[in-house]
Amino acid sequence: MNVLMLGTGEYTTGYVPSKTMESDKGAGVVALAMFDLRSRGKVSRVGMCGVNGNKFPAIRNHMDKQLREPYGMDTTCETWPADDAVDPLAYKTAVSTYKKGDVAIIFTPDDSHFEIAKCCIEQGMHVIVTKPIVKTLAEHKELSRLAHEKGVLVSVEVHKRWDPFYRDARDRIRNDLKNTIGRDFQYMYAYMSQPKGQLDSFRGWAGKSSDISYYLNSHHVDFSEWCLEGRARPTRVTAMGSTGVALSKGIQAEDTITLTVHWENLASGNVGTAIYSASWAAPTSDVHSQQRFMYMGSSGEIKCDQAHRGYNVSTDANGYASANPLFMKYEPRDGKFAGQSAYGFQSFEIFVDAAIACNDGTPPAKFDDGSLATVHTTMKGTAILEAGRLSLDHDGQPFDIKYSDDGETPVALVAHQFK
Repeated sequence: MNVLMLGTGEYTTGYVPSKTMESDKGAGVVALAMFDLRSRGKVSRVGMCGVNGNKFPAIRNHMDKQLREPYGMDTTCETWPADDAVDPLAYKTAVSTYKKGDVAIIFTPDDSHFEIAKCCIEQGMHVIVTKPIVKTLAEHKELSRLAHEKGVLVSVEVHKRWDPFYRDARDRIRNDLKNTIGRDFQYMYAYMSQPKGQLDSFRGWAGKSSDISYYLNSHHVDFSEWCLEGRARPTRVTAMGSTGVALSKGIQAEDTITLTVHWENLASGNVGTAIYSASWAAPTSDVHSQQRFMYMGSSGEIKCDQAHRGYNVSTDANGYASANPLFMKYEPRDGKFAGQSAYGFQSFEIFVDAAIACNDGTPPAKFDDGSLATVHTTMKGTAILEAGRLSLDHDGQPFDIKYSDDGETPVALVAHQFK
């Protein structure tokens, strides 16, 4: 399997040019996973494409220190554009060198996802895109149409679906045999944050190409869609934002965005309410990202604090931290990378395995199940996020999600008319 990584930032390589804060993903995720899969024979050719080729010498040096030295990992890969070039359309050149059935992994600013994914799909590549896959329902529907037309697998990288705690919570919510949580959804509160130093790291796109709701609320919005698939659907979204911290840094963006979403239980017609809050104005703490939720069904509730799993580390060099090797395990074992079971890694290996199976003749539809988030099964999440942005841009006006005749497919977002 040949792989092209599109995007050269923190999540791909671990490289952060800003010195305002240390990354919690210094070794990266995507490139590390692909280099490891190459060492195990699942991946052969590896390429990486960005916009600014001048960054590649520093990125190569960073990966040597973070991957080659601790793990003995081979970090060689082709790169676009050239080291002395800046080219926003370099992805077109890079994609043209790949063939049908290869894999594209897209981790670029949110507003670039659609055009890059479209280019890769039209090339016949299987595509996995970081959340949010796109910013609008119209773009999501078009990518779904193209994926069907080209017969390729297109997925959203929402790694919470592979977190063992989130997976267990989903299983309990959907357990019809015992039904201890209750079939009707009642209420959910979810919160996710990052420290305000991230605003400096994200200065290039914060408030321009995207916002903190698209970036972080997308996790728990997807978790809700995954849990409530076939049982409830979102019908109305109202959003509010807090401001001040980003503005003080000269960034025109909300600091914290809260979405209030009505979910209609399909069997009973009863309404549940979900509140999703995301912030990049949090203080530095024991974790890089606070992540927690409470889900209440009609007869039970679940609480999950993803940031605090009872595993703490304290050193003179780094101070106190609540560690999460379940996401990415960077600590080497006998000089080798040993994080293949971490859910941040699994989301990529499982996608590569699914792409290989597609190339071997298994139709992409086989992977449209409850674990691999495909472009065909995640439209409600995009509808919620876009409706939230519309609500913010219209001073808190609620927006209704309208559905096709099957009652399952979102087709339009309409400003709510109060009676």
